[in-house]
Amino acid sequence: MAQDTNDNLKARIRELEKEIEEREKDLSVFRRELTSANRRLEVLISEMNQELKVVHAIQKFIVPTEIPNIQGFDFSSKFVPSFVRGGDYFDIFEHEDRARFGLIVASSSGHMMSALLLSVLLKFTGRLEARRSAEPNLMIKQIAQDLKPMMTPTDSADLFYGVFDRRHFSLSYSFVGDLIALHFDHASHELKLLKTEPKPITKDSSEDYKPHSVNLNPKDKLIFCTKGLVEAKNLEGQEFGRDQLFKAILEYAGSGVHDLRNQIIFKVQKFMSGQEPPRDLTVVVAEVKDRVIKLAQK
Repeated sequence: MAQDTNDNLKARIRELEKEIEEREKDLSVFRRELTSANRRLEVLISEMNQELKVVHAIQKFIVPTEIPNIQGFDFSSKFVPSFVRGGDYFDIFEHEDRARFGLIVASSSGHMMSALLLSVLLKFTGRLEARRSAEPNLMIKQIAQDLKPMMTPTDSADLFYGVFDRRHFSLSYSFVGDLIALHFDHASHELKLLKTEPKPITKDSSEDYKPHSVNLNPKDKLIFCTKGLVEAKNLEGQEFGRDQLFKAILEYAGSGVHDLRNQIIFKVQKFMSGQEPPRDLTVVVAEVKDRVIKLAQK
């Protein structure tokens, strides 16, 4: 009886050893496949990082470092790129009509969408109608029509386009998405949000973009911030948020454009404690200096 038990145990041990051997063979195959998959993934990640670096470099190169000297206005801008999620762009350009100039501020859903948006915006700023009298809402509609066929369902773009008229010191504009666009009224010391269509440009979004306008007085300021500033997080994962952004702007709204811009960026970067921003950070500040200007004859 004892012999039968020993024989059964030995047989069972041999079965288990065979199962372990087969499992080790399977595990060896799995390790080889995993190693091969890891190598392919490393190559893919390397290629994607290189593509992102190229897009990032192009974006940084295209964002203007010098702003045109436009009589009657002071400008200041700051662009802080993010390797996590990019997509910001802005430009200030004069029209053929010397009494008018344009401002574009844009933010997209990522680096690849940024490259697409940049290609369309560069085409847009070179168009003759953009330098004449086309309404901003019609130009945004044209930009959206150019973008949509190339967008994926997850792509989105926030866009502000405004035209300043220095004869009347007014701003006509159209604005879609979640950018921060503010008018600081120097006389009343009020900070007012410019009107917007809340939904960004997407593949399926409406193209009913409305025109708006605002009159400007001496020492009034216009402040544009992309949503990277609002979405910046501290070490605890809390967002900077709109309330803190508005508080920072109001605190320094009476300062010059460069001081105001610097303080906005400083407050956000201090809040992040040296972390990489989750999105690009862009601030553009414009101030009305003097309503008495001489315009050259065209």
